[in-house]
Amino acid sequence: MSEKLIIFSSPSGAGKTTIVKYLLGVFPELTFSISATTRTIRKGETAGKDYHFFETNHFKSLVKEDAFVEWEEVYPGLMYGTLKSEVTRIWKEKKVAIFDVDVVGALNIKKQYGDKALTVFIQPPSIEALEVRLKSRGTDDDHSLKTRLEKAELELSFAPKFDCIIVNDDLTTARAEAEVKIGDFIKA
Repeated sequence: MSEKLIIFSSPSGAGKTTIVKYLLGVFPELTFSISATTRTIRKGETAGKDYHFFETNHFKSLVKEDAFVEWEEVYPGLMYGTLKSEVTRIWKEKKVAIFDVDVVGALNIKKQYGDKALTVFIQPPSIEALEVRLKSRGTDDDHSLKTRLEKAELELSFAPKFDCIIVNDDLTTARAEAEVKIGDFIKA
């Protein structure tokens, strides 16, 4: 199998993580690329499985060491990135790396890997629907929710730069569409 990357991105709450988890169950050749972050671990998450959780100073030292394929300060003091060692690990296993990253990170990875990478944007049906989803998660206070919604509007403007856009109005339909797109890319 050739070295390939599949990069999913969306505003927070649009369903990319749910769709990525589904695809990991469908395609045994996929392996999740674990992102690094400075945010605190959430209930139900496992360090080294969901994310590599780093203190801010350690994250910054890795940036200086050029250890990241891409990284970004998504919110003030909150950094996310993709370690080069993750891509190397996955390709050594003869697998296809699948990412769940922010829009800027997705486009930066695509810029570096070109045709080896497929970018997929998961779009909510509307900002209003996204707000309902975020509220139902119960993980954000009012200020955080407002910040996420403002960021979502900016992120939606990046959608046309992606290889494909999947509108997640109905999860079953979105999963099926993603399955076809990913299957075609893996087999190509």
